Amino acid sequence: MGKEKAERQLEAARSLANELGATLNLDASLRLWDGSRVPLGQNVTGPFEFAIAGPGVIGSLLRRPTLDNFIKHYVEKGIDFSGGTLIDIGSQLNRGGRSVKLKGREALKIARKLSPFLLARADDVADDQGFAGEITGKRRKTADNKDYIQFHYDLSNEFYALFLDPEMVYSCAYFTDWNNDIAQAQADKLEMICRKLRLKEGDRLLDIGCGWGGLICHAAKTYGVTAHGITLSQAQLDFAREKIKRMGLEDRVTVELKDYSMMSGQFDKIASIGMYEHIGLKNIPAYMSKMQRLLAPDGLFLNHAISKRAPKQSWFKKGMRPEQKAIAKYIFPGGELDDIGHSIVAMERAGFEVQDVEAWRLHYARTCKLWCDRLTANKDEAIKYVGEEKYRIWVAYLAGVSLAFSRGTLRLFQTLVSKNAKRPPAIPPTRADLYR
Repeated sequence: MGKEKAERQLEAARSLANELGATLNLDASLRLWDGSRVPLGQNVTGPFEFAIAGPGVIGSLLRRPTLDNFIKHYVEKGIDFSGGTLIDIGSQLNRGGRSVKLKGREALKIARKLSPFLLARADDVADDQGFAGEITGKRRKTADNKDYIQFHYDLSNEFYALFLDPEMVYSCAYFTDWNNDIAQAQADKLEMICRKLRLKEGDRLLDIGCGWGGLICHAAKTYGVTAHGITLSQAQLDFAREKIKRMGLEDRVTVELKDYSMMSGQFDKIASIGMYEHIGLKNIPAYMSKMQRLLAPDGLFLNHAISKRAPKQSWFKKGMRPEQKAIAKYIFPGGELDDIGHSIVAMERAGFEVQDVEAWRLHYARTCKLWCDRLTANKDEAIKYVGEEKYRIWVAYLAGVSLAFSRGTLRLFQTLVSKNAKRPPAIPPTRADLYR
């Protein structure tokens, strides 16, 4: 009876794969637990292959069809893929700007083939890769910010070096040509930030969330500014200090472990590049007020942030979507995305005058794709530094984010503001100087 049951499950899996292939028509295959291979399209020639380790994986997902359960099986190799990245398959599911989906009748036909798996048991999967505390950040205290940041950034400097550029810039790159590599695109990004801030010799620059020190070092070396960076990551702090010393910039560049809310003094220019997502929506008014106090009268502030679509009007407040919860649990605890409209409102309410808003969505789609490709190419080294489970989470995360930016689910904007409208902004009458 056991053998017959196993055969029925295999036959059901093959039939299921054939139905999916007829509907989705992918250039990919499915490898079943007995080693057999089923094409998921009419003319499969590419190497991309999904793998399912056993019927219990399908049964587990049927009984608990959540993204979190899927991730757990993926981390433990119950579900796997090879022959490319998830970007390759995700791109096939988005044809002509429209997502390929199962329609009602097709979904029903597939559902009928799942009955042999309803009681199939899977081995318990571990759940030790996520953040142990409260992931949403909605009840955060200032002290929690350090825990959130260090969970993400203190993995290993060597791990990040496997997919970042030589300057260790960890935010959206800027492609003056889509064929540029990540090193050139990040160098062009640092230069564009400096140009937007109209940096000049003698300026006091503050970098909120300075990462591994790429911007503050570039600004000091190229524009002669005095730069100060703050971070909550000990690993980033140690790296940045070594870099500053190596470049001989100790007299012009400093960095410290400090929360933005604890900063004092005034700066001519302030950059916040990829940090806004960490502060929490309820803290945005206080954050903007703090930036206003830190900025000198003729100063400029550049806020570079991932954003979500503006929410539709609704009588009830929706909770976090499954993919948001997964990212908060496994990658970015405490992170919340604002929409660009609300960000601009918050800036104006704090007294800033908006001077420029630029969309970089497709630049980040390209950035994350190159990061994903580089991390995949360095799989063995990555596993050595962070373990296979963490590597698998990260390579899937980078692919998913790239696809989200490609499809417009995620956006990114750089917003330049001046202190207030009572003084003429310290910028030229046109953008021509940015592209000299």
